[in-house]
Amino acid sequence: MAVQPEGTPCWADAMFTDVEGAKTFYGEVLGWTFGESSSEYGNYTQAYVDGKAVAAVVPPMPGQEGQSQWCLYFASPDAEATAAKIRAHHGEVLMEPMQVGDFGTMCLAREPSGAVFGVWQAGTHEGFEAEAVPGAYGWAEVFTREPDRADTFFSSVFPYTAQQIEDDNVDFRMFNVGDTTVLGRMRMTDDFPPEVPSYVNVYFIVGDCDEAVAKATKLGGVLRFGPMSSPFGRFAALSDPQGANFSVIDLTTTEGELPKTRPV
Repeated sequence: MAVQPEGTPCWADAMFTDVEGAKTFYGEVLGWTFGESSSEYGNYTQAYVDGKAVAAVVPPMPGQEGQSQWCLYFASPDAEATAAKIRAHHGEVLMEPMQVGDFGTMCLAREPSGAVFGVWQAGTHEGFEAEAVPGAYGWAEVFTREPDRADTFFSSVFPYTAQQIEDDNVDFRMFNVGDTTVLGRMRMTDDFPPEVPSYVNVYFIVGDCDEAVAKATKLGGVLRFGPMSSPFGRFAALSDPQGANFSVIDLTTTEGELPKTRPV
């Protein structure tokens, strides 16, 4: 795949205290295989589907043990410029832009309502190499209790246009790059425990949602929501055995009509 347009999700990784346990879990649930860990880059280990890179796992940095979570990276042609925009629009740069060999430049940030995300300026590593196949990244949503702050931030930092779903029962917005919808934003309801902060929920594609849930829970994962069929696919929200939240979605099993939206 070529370098993605600015603001497009282009990579995902997660820190795990028990990296081998994570590899076993995601290998079983998503069918991933893993490359050699790179000691030069903190034992960063890429995951593959049919030889194509789809994500990575890495041991935690000192002091961050036991804080497993998935981090979604958005494509940027200039990480320094994106970091400046993040600051200008009330976000927080957690890790200054840092060149990672000839692979690219990364930056970590937190948007004003609390969700952590990454920025990736591609070098030789352009991001996801597989799409629309089981095991690959499929979709992402920002879960937040302060949607107005998140909406203003993302629309200011990245070249997004936005559409709001017309549904009195849910506050959901979709962000587009050109004609492509690349990100969702969901207002967190009272169903979320108050201690759960805003976060970016990453979806991985599976061939059978119910089967993936059964494998995940058998291996110590926790089912948080679903499985549920929707116009976009059959999906479920999970936490892995080390506490990282993620979702799975079967894009081939759809139900109902696509919701009506209005531009905002």
